[in-house]
Amino acid sequence: MNMDQVDLQVISYYPKELSWLSFNERVLQEARDTTNPIIERIRFLGIFSNNLDEFFQVRVADVKRRILLNKLPDANFDEDEALMQQIQDKVLTLGQDFNVAYDDILKTLTEHNIHVKRPEQLSPFHQQWLGDFFKAEVLEHLSPILVDENKNYSGHINDTMTYLFVEMQDDKSHYALLEVPTNRLPRFVVLPAERTRRQKNIVLLDDIILYFLKDVFGNFFAFDSIRGYAIKLTRDAEYNLDDEIEEGVLDKMSKGLKQRLRSEPVRLVYDHTMPTEMHKVLRKRLGINRFDALIPGGRYRNFRDFLAFPNVGRRYLENTPLPSLRSHAFERFSSVFDAISHEDILLYYPYHTFNHFLNYVRQASFDPDVVHIKVNIYRVASQSRLIGALVNAAKNGKKVTVMVELKARFDEQNNIEWAKSLDEAGIKVIFGIPSLKVHSKLCVIHRKEQGQIVSYAHIGTGNFHEKTAKIYTDFSLFTKDPAICEECDNVFKFIEHSYKPFNFEHLMVSPVNARERIYSLIEEQCQLKRNGNILIKINNLVDKELIDKLYLASQQGVKIRLIIRGMCSLVPGIKGLSENIKVISIVDRFLEHPRVMVFGKYEQSKVYISSADWMTRNLDHRVEVGVPIYSPALQQVIIDILELQWRDRSKARIIDAQQQNHYVRRGNKKKIRSQIAIHDYLKKWESSRANQ
Repeated sequence: MNMDQVDLQVISYYPKELSWLSFNERVLQEARDTTNPIIERIRFLGIFSNNLDEFFQVRVADVKRRILLNKLPDANFDEDEALMQQIQDKVLTLGQDFNVAYDDILKTLTEHNIHVKRPEQLSPFHQQWLGDFFKAEVLEHLSPILVDENKNYSGHINDTMTYLFVEMQDDKSHYALLEVPTNRLPRFVVLPAERTRRQKNIVLLDDIILYFLKDVFGNFFAFDSIRGYAIKLTRDAEYNLDDEIEEGVLDKMSKGLKQRLRSEPVRLVYDHTMPTEMHKVLRKRLGINRFDALIPGGRYRNFRDFLAFPNVGRRYLENTPLPSLRSHAFERFSSVFDAISHEDILLYYPYHTFNHFLNYVRQASFDPDVVHIKVNIYRVASQSRLIGALVNAAKNGKKVTVMVELKARFDEQNNIEWAKSLDEAGIKVIFGIPSLKVHSKLCVIHRKEQGQIVSYAHIGTGNFHEKTAKIYTDFSLFTKDPAICEECDNVFKFIEHSYKPFNFEHLMVSPVNARERIYSLIEEQCQLKRNGNILIKINNLVDKELIDKLYLASQQGVKIRLIIRGMCSLVPGIKGLSENIKVISIVDRFLEHPRVMVFGKYEQSKVYISSADWMTRNLDHRVEVGVPIYSPALQQVIIDILELQWRDRSKARIIDAQQQNHYVRRGNKKKIRSQIAIHDYLKKWESSRANQ
């Protein structure tokens, strides 16, 4: 197929930043969906808010840097400024929708006798209780920062926290910044019940502090009036590491994280009721310029705390739990190594329990025949059982090698501490390639069997994180296939010695061969023209070269279906360009996280699972690993799961040229909610295997 068949210059790509906002709009739709339990709806507001914080820290910060750098000749200053304006307009619209959703949720909570109130709305009994609570529990944590008119205070603010901007007035105005200490106190204070009332009352910590604001300042300052308004500052999350500095990588990373604390602001969200004069002072004292997003909002900031909103009502106000399934393939053997020796094993979290993987490493830690354990760490839980098993393995005389990715965004400090702990335990810790993040999900175990060293490998799409394995959907493959295990070993060698050439015949490894392998697989389907089929499930599709390949495949008649949770820069449904491409997105109770590729159909299908999204960074600037699924039975399981998702008529949205997020219409088809249907499917599948 000749690239000249289409003029790539006329192909449009949906801006990835606006597509990301379209994804977050789908999260907000879940908060507004009255079929969701009310406590889950309010938690979706927390997810939306947390997502938006990271969006500004990373993606908007990147646009701002481009605008500032684009002052150079031949730069696209106007294009980036226009994009920034589009971002701000969309964020303001989403903010209005957010406020509507929040008000509706508060109203619905009251119908279940749960009331979120401000102190002035409470009975005298509860106001007295709050006064005692404030003096005993809250006041000691409050340390105001007095604002001098000649200083910039953006460097004094922790961008993970809410602050109150306080004005004290006598003959003139005096200002202060006051942190709301949600890192030390609960954000939601549940009040004791009154004897005559059944209702449950909750007060936010912010409102308690505002109600007793005079008690914070009154003993030290004279004023005629005092008032405060919530604000939140968001900073650029990027930082620079100077490769010329001769120091250890841990010290360098620590300095980089401190640099983040001094990074430029990119967003200021403030209570829209703040008086104009206070707003002007605030902007000046925080160094906010015209390239920064100024977002007027409601009374509260840091809605991400609503992820932990307490259910003080009935159990049905939350999702009914879906019990994790145990894999029959593992359960029929006492040893994980016997199980994997018998057949390749596929798990799909959170439907399957993550304990199978933890048991894989736990058994390896004391199995007398295991000689070496190698694992990548990108994100792990704060109380990681994986880390504990690796430390035990070292104590038992096993050789343990752990590749720790220090540049896992927002987990850098955690990983620095883990690296130190592992090193102290006598474990070999490697930090990978300076220019490449290691994002693969590998765990290789070497074991002595019949006088030979044989290997077992785990290749997955998600992190080795006990907490996220309960809320993220991800695939894990366990295999003893000698060729695949050898290539997994070679990935570790590549990480340590990237200057050496490595050939991967089976694995799809970024940045070595992944891009070319995907191109080749797409080209194979193009050769089949109208008989070609591609089914892809990924988090993000923004790499323009891959999008071009899909456009060209569509022009050849290949039927392409994409299930994309997040960003999608591809524009589907354009006649003569992408008319054979359909895209849906699913947002539901679990976060859709796996990357899966199916090329062809029926018994000719080639199926891969991977750690890599279809983004330039994942294909060219990270170490990622995809693995082919060779077992026909496991291939079918993956295909069946994707087909269930494609038939979703409850939580699937159509990604069209305008990314309007319309739900897929049910029509006369069965109303399938794929995440529930997948649990039922796997439960039956495991049961049938147990009865064989």
